[in-house]
Order: sequence, then structure tokens, then C-alpha cells
Amino acid sequence: MSLISIAIWDTEENNRSHLTKETLRSLEDTVDWKKNRLIIYDNNSCPQTKQLLDYYTHSLSLLNLEVIYGSKNIGTARGINQVWLKRCPGETCIKMDNDIVIHQKGWIEQMEEVFRRDSQIGICGLKRKDLMERPDYPDPWFKSTIRMLPHSPGETWMIIEEVFHVMGSCQAYRSELLDKIGYLYQMGGLYGFDDSLAAVRASVAGFKSVFLPSINIDHIDSGGTVYTDWKHEYAGEYMSRYSKLREEIETTGKVFYGPEDE
Repeated sequence: MSLISIAIWDTEENNRSHLTKETLRSLEDTVDWKKNRLIIYDNNSCPQTKQLLDYYTHSLSLLNLEVIYGSKNIGTARGINQVWLKRCPGETCIKMDNDIVIHQKGWIEQMEEVFRRDSQIGICGLKRKDLMERPDYPDPWFKSTIRMLPHSPGETWMIIEEVFHVMGSCQAYRSELLDKIGYLYQMGGLYGFDDSLAAVRASVAGFKSVFLPSINIDHIDSGGTVYTDWKHEYAGEYMSRYSKLREEIETTGKVFYGPEDE
């Protein structure tokens, strides 16, 4: 069983309620709800999204859904951490954004299979089409390695893309990895590099990060809005801080953070 965790902050200004709706609709069709569960942390979203969440809470299409309603926007990583406080021993945790659509059934089972076949893999992400990682990329930060996972007779081939960091919109975290590194680190007030830092911490803890490129996933936020422009500017302001923190983690070996650390 896996725990899908989503932190949302939809407002009238950022106009993201329709993205949340499309994301949840894709989960209806692609997740086995007898095996997996979903917990959403709502960062005090607008009434339109609250109505949507209320609908799904009482819908039979998402059987294992829980919503945690926050009184203010505490940020994405901190919201995810509040969900992960509810994780069960041995449970895979999936961090998912509310602006993606996944087109294939069984994607969770395939991510879990990646973990089963290679115990050194700590993070497995689904790769959006707008990400830059590839084997021939000149920058080592985005250079990747394509390899095949071990398999037994009768098992299907599984190809993964090993990367330095798993950025993007859907990542699964091995339970044993979270036992070692704890929770996401929210650098900054609301957003900032928590997925990249998790991959760095995973590497220092002895785990690898990979993409599962066979799963078709779309990033449905087209950008070009005041909200996305703000996020890009915000992230840019924290780039130097991220670089220093990454160097500190690699130098000191400090990988564990609690749910409220920053």
C-alpha cells in the first residue's frame, strides 16, 4: 500500500481549482483504491476547491480519501509533512502536485516494483515531458544514466533513468529512506527545492534517485500567470541558499529533519 500526499493552495487569484479537479479526476481512473490511500493537506484554499474536496470526500470514486484542512498557507513541503505524520510503518509515500495528469493505470505498483527490484533506490519519480534530464546533457546536474533493473525469469523488463535529483510533480519515497532522512525540508517561507534537497539527502544516506520514464504524465499548468511568475522569482531568490545548504549536507552528512525543521 502507498500513501499519496498532496498539498494544495488554490485561490481566486492563482486560479488553480480547475487544475486540482483534473488531477483528482486522473487519480480516479489510474489508482487502485483498495490498495492505496490519499491524504490532501488544504492550505486554506478558496471555496471552489473546498466544495470540490467535499464532493470527493463523499464520493465512491476515491474510497480512501482524507482531507486535512489548515487555517493558513504553511507551504507545500510542510503540508506534505503533516500528511507524512500519518504514514504507516513500511508504507511508501508519494508526494504529488495538484497540476498533473497521469494517463496509465498501475503506476503506483510499477514504482513499488522499482523499489522491490533495487533496494538502493530511495526515490522514484514520474518524469514530466518538460524536464531536462537526459544522458547526453552537457551539464552534470541534468545528465542521466539509462539502465535496466534486475529481473527474474518470466518478469518484464523495467528501464529506469538514474539522475542526480528527482525534480518534478510526482515522487515516491521508499519507507526505509524516510526512516533515515525524516521529512521534507521547506527552505523558505512557502516553497523551495524540497524535492532536490531530498535527493541530495538520499544520496548522502546511501540511496539512489531515478525516474520511471515509461509512465506517461502531463504537467497541465501552462504557466505564464502571475502565480507561476511569482514562483519562478521566489525560487530564484533562494538559489544561493540552496547551494549552501546542499554543500552543508554533503559535508556534514546531516540528512535527518523533523516535520517542522527549516
